[in-house]
Amino acid sequence: QVQLVESGGGLVQPGGSLRLSCAASGFAFSSYAMSWVRQAPGKGLEWVSDINGTGGSQYYADFVKGRFTISRDNDKNMVYLQMNSLKPEDTAVYRCGKGWHPSTHWGQGTQVIVSS
Repeated sequence: QVQLVESGGGLVQPGGSLRLSCAASGFAFSSYAMSWVRQAPGKGLEWVSDINGTGGSQYYADFVKGRFTISRDNDKNMVYLQMNSLKPEDTAVYRCGKGWHPSTHWGQGTQVIVSS
């Protein structure tokens, strides 16, 4: 079955960086777009970024453009989210999803806390 496991979250100071990873299994990974979403405390799900199956096209929410970069490694069935210039408002649980947003399957997520 589809499995998505995120990692790489943690506590980081404002202006810092984190790289999130998502390990995918149970489906033909390179045939699917992948997405990242986040959910801040007390808020709804918020789309962050999508990447197509080949990795050649990436799409971002306006609030992360220029700061976050999505990428994938189809040989390893991995998708990544490099997050730079982090702000306190980026604090959230980040989840990867199979397919274009809204995805059909989600991982459990990894917590990112941006605080001094």
